[in-house]
Amino acid sequence: MSKRLNIAMLGCGFMGRAHSNAWLQVNHFFPREHKPVLKACYGREEDRKKLDEFAARWGYEIVETDWRKLVARDDIDLVDVCVPNHMHHDCVIAAAEAGKIVVCEKPLAMNVREAEEMVAAVEKAGVPNMVSFNYRRVPAIALFKQIVDEGRIGQVFHYRATYNQDYTISQDVPQGGMALWRLDSRVAGSGVTGDLLAHSIDTAEWINGPIRRVTAYTKTFITERRHADTGKVEKVDIDDACMFLAEFENGSIGTFESTRYARGRKNYNTFEINGDRGALFFDLEDPHILQFFRYADPQTGKKIEDHLTGWQRIHVTNFEHPYMKHWWVPGCTIGYEHTFTNSFADFLASLEGGPKFQPDMRSALRTQRVCDAVLDSARRGQWVEIP
Repeated sequence: MSKRLNIAMLGCGFMGRAHSNAWLQVNHFFPREHKPVLKACYGREEDRKKLDEFAARWGYEIVETDWRKLVARDDIDLVDVCVPNHMHHDCVIAAAEAGKIVVCEKPLAMNVREAEEMVAAVEKAGVPNMVSFNYRRVPAIALFKQIVDEGRIGQVFHYRATYNQDYTISQDVPQGGMALWRLDSRVAGSGVTGDLLAHSIDTAEWINGPIRRVTAYTKTFITERRHADTGKVEKVDIDDACMFLAEFENGSIGTFESTRYARGRKNYNTFEINGDRGALFFDLEDPHILQFFRYADPQTGKKIEDHLTGWQRIHVTNFEHPYMKHWWVPGCTIGYEHTFTNSFADFLASLEGGPKFQPDMRSALRTQRVCDAVLDSARRGQWVEIP
C-alpha cells in the first residue's frame, strides 16, 4: 500500500525547480512505498508573481508567503529547504521541532555554530533528514567510489579537485536579489567555498576519507557591486576564488581549486585520485564518462600486462552501473536532474527500512567544519587542523 508524503517546498528558484521535478519523477522510475505529493510551496511576498507561476507550473496545491505557517501545517509531512543559505538554520530547526522529515540544500548552514544547532535539533526530534549533495548520485561518481572501495586504486597518494565557473566575471553583474544572492555574504555566508567547494569536499571525504588539515588562500576580484535589492553600490565580502592544500587522514595529499572567474568554464567540477594500483578521473561536464587507469591487479598486487595499461573511458550507462538499471537501455545517458531523483529514491528507501541515507545533517556538519577551516586558514595565513 502506498504512503502519501505531502511535500512543503521552501523556495521557488533554481533548486526549488530541481527538487520539485525529482519529487514528481521518483515514483516513475523507482519502486517506493511513499508517494510524494507537491502540497505547498513558499516564496517571499515580493516574489509573489514568480511564486504563483512556480506553483501552477509544478502543481502545488497551496501557496504561502510565511514559511513558518507552512512548516506548522498538520497536512505537511516533509519540509524541503531550498531557500538561500541564511534561512537554512531557522527553517530546519522549526521543521524538526514540528516533527517533519527534513531535506536541506547544501551548504548546510552559514557556519559551524549554526550547523551544530541544526544537527542537535533534528537528532533531538528524531526526524529523518538529508542534505542534498546530489553529485554523490551521479552514476559515474558512484562508480568512482565503488572502484576505490574495491581496492583497485590501492594506496592513495594524491587527490585533486577543481570546481570552476565564469558567470561573475563582468563588473556589471549585481549582488543580491533572487538570482544572485550567492554574491551577498549576508545571505550566502561565503562565496565559492560554501557554494562550490562544499561539493568538492563532500565528495572527497566520501571517497578518500577525512581531511586532517588545510591551508588556504582566497581572492575577491571585484570588491564593489551594485546590490539588486537596494540599487546601491556595496562592498563584496564573498570569496570569488579559493585554493587550498589538504592532508587526509590516510596520508594522501590533496589540492582543491574553485573560482567563478574561469572564462569558458560553466560547471567544471573535476576530481582525480592517484594510487599505487591505479587512478581515476571524472569531469561533470562529461558526466557519463569515468576515466580509469588500471595498473595492478587488486587481488595479487601484480602489474597487469604492459600492452593493457593506459587510460580507459568507461561509458557509465550499463545496467550494472550504479542507478542505471532504473533508467534507459545501455548507451543512453542521464543528466543533472536525474541526480536529484536518484537522491530522493535513496532517501525514500531509507524511510522504508533500507540503508541509512548519507549524507545526513551530521555528515554535512563535517563538510561545514572543513569549509570553515578553509576560510579560517585564508584569513590567518596558516595551516588549520580540522576538529
